[in-house]
Amino acid sequence: MNILNINSYYYSSTVHKQLQEALLESQINSYTYVPLPKNYVAREECIYDKDEYVHVKKAECYNGIDRYFFHIKHAKILNNITKEINIKKYDLLHAHSLFSNGYIAMRLKQRYGIPYIVAVRDTDINTFFEKMIHLRKLGKNILHNADAVVFLSKPYKEYLIARYIKDNEKEIIMSKSHIIPNGINEFWLDNIYTPRQIESKEKIRLLHVGTVSRRKNILKTIEAIKILIEKGYNVDYTVIGKIEDKGIYQEILKYDFVKYIAPKPYNELLKFYRENDVFVMPSITESFGLVYLEAMSQGLPVIYTKGQGFDGQFDEGTVGFSVDCFDAKDIANRIIDIIDNYEMISSNCIRDVNKLRWKNIAQKYNDLYTKVLNIKY
Repeated sequence: MNILNINSYYYSSTVHKQLQEALLESQINSYTYVPLPKNYVAREECIYDKDEYVHVKKAECYNGIDRYFFHIKHAKILNNITKEINIKKYDLLHAHSLFSNGYIAMRLKQRYGIPYIVAVRDTDINTFFEKMIHLRKLGKNILHNADAVVFLSKPYKEYLIARYIKDNEKEIIMSKSHIIPNGINEFWLDNIYTPRQIESKEKIRLLHVGTVSRRKNILKTIEAIKILIEKGYNVDYTVIGKIEDKGIYQEILKYDFVKYIAPKPYNELLKFYRENDVFVMPSITESFGLVYLEAMSQGLPVIYTKGQGFDGQFDEGTVGFSVDCFDAKDIANRIIDIIDNYEMISSNCIRDVNKLRWKNIAQKYNDLYTKVLNIKY
């Protein structure tokens, strides 16, 4: 089985390399084409060794300004991929986003007759569908022409279909939709912790690992902490991550219960997960949120956003709680619920995080690829 991944996000998150490796280990011949702007600078943690390029084609094939002109940019990508890649040797195309990568997959299917599956990302829903009204029809066409559609979570699937798909077309999209989450880096499973006990129900240590940005909603967490303090709780809040919004950074420094720490590598993050009690990140939007899994692996219950990527991965109350990200009182109440049931939830975190090993995720994709190809042929 020869799979061609079309993935413009390969160098923006380590999750894509981990999936690629898991697919290769499961005996799937997986090759990834990465369309990029010229002079692209990858995130530091996504710079890999040269051996990787046996299975990856890095193609700097358009200008930075082209990203503002969808059809110009993607005409250049389509021209490049057909020149650089022998498309006919592949059995299936896997587009890792709906609009950008899915458009290329749809055009290749039209030209070569090769089936494709397409993944729906946070940016597809919250940027393209929500804000780029002139491209909505194109997004729907990509969905309709896809042989399968992959969502990271059930809420994303339900939201997109309910909001953007006509009633008489909903069943068609639903019938070929599948939920396949991301997996967790093996580092965390190799260093999995033991179930935790809360040292004191009055002293709560909260943790955030992620960017300091509006999307991560740190200021709403601080509002929730104020409510907890008013209720008599003693709260410490540790924020670890890159500063993307200096205004928010300056705001959080005003509170003596907040401690900011610059980004840390995995081996140093371990101790912070183990020193805290609850992981709280009520993001306004979130494709998935691998940091929730990292926290779970260290026995930390998690607070995540209702209707976003992590919601629905586990039954409500099992490893933590979903919240209305704009409701500080809801966030505070769910933290209290965790504290009141701490040992059970912590134990569930350790048990359930193993379900999202990359080899299990790769098997789900293997099954989906096989299903699509069996239907095709």
